[in-house]
This record gives sequence, structure tokens and C-alpha cells, in this order.
Amino acid sequence: MCAWQPVVNLRDYVSLHPPEVTFFLCFLSLSFSLLCLRFYGQTHTLPNPDTKTDWNGLLSSLSKFQLCADANGSWVEQVSRAPPPHPQDQTDGGPSEDTQLHRRVPLVVAAYSSPSPPLEDLSLHTTVTASQLGLSGDASMNVTVHVLSEAEGKDHYTCLTISGPTHLLPLDLLPPECPQIENTPPTVHVVTLTSKTQVPSASQSCFSLQSHHDPSLTVMLTQEDQAVAGRHLLEVGVCLLGLCLVFCLYASLTPSPRRHKGNGLDRNKCTQPLTDPAN
Repeated sequence: MCAWQPVVNLRDYVSLHPPEVTFFLCFLSLSFSLLCLRFYGQTHTLPNPDTKTDWNGLLSSLSKFQLCADANGSWVEQVSRAPPPHPQDQTDGGPSEDTQLHRRVPLVVAAYSSPSPPLEDLSLHTTVTASQLGLSGDASMNVTVHVLSEAEGKDHYTCLTISGPTHLLPLDLLPPECPQIENTPPTVHVVTLTSKTQVPSASQSCFSLQSHHDPSLTVMLTQEDQAVAGRHLLEVGVCLLGLCLVFCLYASLTPSPRRHKGNGLDRNKCTQPLTDPAN
């Protein structure tokens, strides 16, 4: 009887069965990836994958464009179709109805062409599609960007008024409400949304937008959902790791065919009983 040689068997199995070994390595790497992801989820809060677009994504999509006045437009043009400069949030009810939001957002407005009006108490209104804001569908939305002054008058902040179908707007986690002002509302200027790669003409006045990622506006998983996801990751990772161990055991128990080649002396040594030559 021959002794069990697991190391030799494993070495010969790896050299003689490369497809199975590749499959085993894929299972092993997937198992460790799931277990590492589960450990990461225990120490960090993960974003909710069911939320397609939050306010950070909406503002990031909006900042990819520039707001430019029409060449024949006027900076003192007041538009009646634009929403009020400082409205309260309005929701008409059903999912097919429109919702109007007026929120203070981490968005910086800068003028990079002339002539242009001063940034203080400036409102820029345009109409965009939902896809331009990173939302699903091609529904039209009214967007007004307000650049307002702080109470002390030293700094500026930006508010965004957006109105569109309720089921398209990100309503799970909203920025803070934009404060009311007591002075006269600023004039609303009509602008168009153009790509930043487009060079404006000499008669156009354009404004660039720059968004800042705010972690408080990212929709995260709840503790319950994260615990369920972590349990599933642990179960699947352990099952895959168990399959890898079974595969290793099977390979170590499989006798190497290299020892049985030739004249069969090794096989005879393994099968013939040990007897005393003197007898």
C-alpha cells in the first residue's frame, strides 16, 4: 500500500488540468471579493444602488453645461413663464403631477464672458430636458439659478428652483430650503443651456456652473438593508469558499497518473503486499 501524497497529487493535478484550475481560481477570487466587500460594508455606509440619481448627480449633470444669453436678448428681460424667484416648495399630489422645489444647493456660478450683469442677486432661467439633468425620460423642466447675497452682504450663495414631473425629481433626500429675502426680487434673465465646449460669440454673455459634492445629499443604505446585504454576501462567500476547499480535497485525493506510467513498477509497489524476502 502506498502512502497518501497530497502535495504531489495537487501539483500533478494543477499541471495536467489547467481549465479546472482556472475555474477554481475564479471561484476563489470571487469568494474573497465578496467577503472583503462584506467586511467593507461593516465599517462603511454604502450608497443606495436603487437610487439612480440624487441631488449630487443632478447638480453634477447641470454643471456640465454653461448658461448663455441669446445674442439678441436683453439682460433686463423679465419672463412671465419663469417661476417666482423665492417660492415655497409646491407639490400637486399625484405622481404624474408637477412638483416645484426651491433649495439652497452647493453650486457656484461664475461669469467668464462680457458683457454680463453683476452676480449679486442674479437669476438665470432656462428650460431643460430630464435627460440633460441625468434623469430618466425627456420631459421638459424649468430651472432657475439664483445667486443671492448673505445677510452681511459679503458672500454669495446659490439657490435652485426646479419644476417638473414629480416621479422624475429626486425627492428622497433634499437640500435645505432656500431662505426668504425681504428686498425686491431680482430680475429673471432668459438663458439657454449650451455645452461647455461651445465657444460663445462676442455678443453673448455666459456663466459657468461648478458643483461641489455634498455627502449629505447622497442617499445611503439603511442599517437594516446594509445588514441584510452583508449577510447575503457572507453566505455566498462562505459557500464559494467551501466549494474551493472541496475541489482542493478532490485534487489531493486523485492519484497522479505520472507515477503509473512506464513499466508499472510504481503500481506494483502500491498493490503488492510487503513480504519478507527470506521467506
